[in-house]
Amino acid sequence: MPAAIFDLDGTLVDTYDAHFAAWRSMAQQIGHSLSEEQFRHQFGRKNDPILAELHEFAGKPLPDKETLALLAEQKEGLFCSELGDRDPCMPGVARCVSDLRGAGWGIGVGSSAPPGNIAFLLSRLEDAGVMFDAVACGDDVENGKPAPDVFLLAAERLGVPPASCVVVEDAAAGIEAARRAGMAVVGMCSRGRTREELAEADCVVERFDELNPEIFKRLIEAPCG
Repeated sequence: MPAAIFDLDGTLVDTYDAHFAAWRSMAQQIGHSLSEEQFRHQFGRKNDPILAELHEFAGKPLPDKETLALLAEQKEGLFCSELGDRDPCMPGVARCVSDLRGAGWGIGVGSSAPPGNIAFLLSRLEDAGVMFDAVACGDDVENGKPAPDVFLLAAERLGVPPASCVVVEDAAAGIEAARRAGMAVVGMCSRGRTREELAEADCVVERFDELNPEIFKRLIEAPCG
């Protein structure tokens, strides 16, 4: 059985504005005015390296682990408040996942987001009828993207070898992670991304209606370069 493994933020769900607002508030609290360009570079990474970078930008020493954990928890609370009751699902996600499942594909998530964030967003996806067979998150692995750990764990939980997986990602770090995992990869050119940034993917799309099971099948059959 082949499998499709999806990144979450910026891929399955449009959370760009909510994350930017939350991180901008956190940066102000730390003492830094976060630019959108800086945020775009950070988007999709684990909280700890982002917080470390914000303290570096502000010229402040890195807090201890307990304080970092509290700051990360605060940021996720801000994010959930910013998202509110809006439907964050990317157009066409439900159809794409349904078609893949109908064609016999396993469906997984490989995300750098923390568990609470993932649970919150997956509940929104489930409301839209999008279900997953396995989920791996940043807290489950030692190394975040661009290390391949989270995708390899997702494949393991799906019971599918890496060579039989296709990753869908919106960030260059995630594309590198998929490559290092030995998986084919689709670049999703969502808000804040450019095709140039995603050029290392096997193919780049802007909408889920550009994808179908036959395209996923061909990506597995073609050698990854």
